Amino acid sequence: MTIQIPLLFLISFIVCTCWQQPLSAHCQVPCGIYGDHARVQAILEDAQTVLKACRCMDDLSGKSDTQAQQQFVRWVNNKESHAQKIIETISDYFLTQRVKPTQADYAERLIAHHAVILAAMKAKQSASVERSEELQKAVQALLVYYPSE
Repeated sequence: MTIQIPLLFLISFIVCTCWQQPLSAHCQVPCGIYGDHARVQAILEDAQTVLKACRCMDDLSGKSDTQAQQQFVRWVNNKESHAQKIIETISDYFLTQRVKPTQADYAERLIAHHAVILAAMKAKQSASVERSEELQKAVQALLVYYPSE
C-alpha cells in the first residue's frame, strides 16, 4: 500500500505539470457562482478593448518604424483575443446555461446573443472602428436580460 501512494502522487504531479489544455472559466456545471451582470460587464470591457485596439491601429497605420509596426501587431493580436473571448463567453456560458428554450422570449434572447457572436466575429475579421462600435451596441443590448441587482 505504501508503494501505491507515492505512485499516485507521481501520477498526479505529472498530470498537473504536463496539462496543456487551458482551463475554461465557464464550465458547464451549474455552480451558480457567476453573476450574469458581471459577465456582461466583462464582455463590455472586452468590446471596449477591441474598439481601442482598432483606434490605435488606425493611429499606427501610417508609421513605418519598427516600434510602430511591432505595436501594431500587438494591437491586432489583442483585438482578436478579446473578440474571441467574447465569442467563447457567449457560447460557453450564456447560450449553454442562461438562454433556455423554456423562456417566453427565447427566440428574442437567442437572436440578441447570436448578434453579439456575429459582431465579435466581424470585429475580429476587420480593423474597422465601426465594426467595433457595432459590437459594443450588440453587447449593450444584452443588459436588458441581465440587469444589476
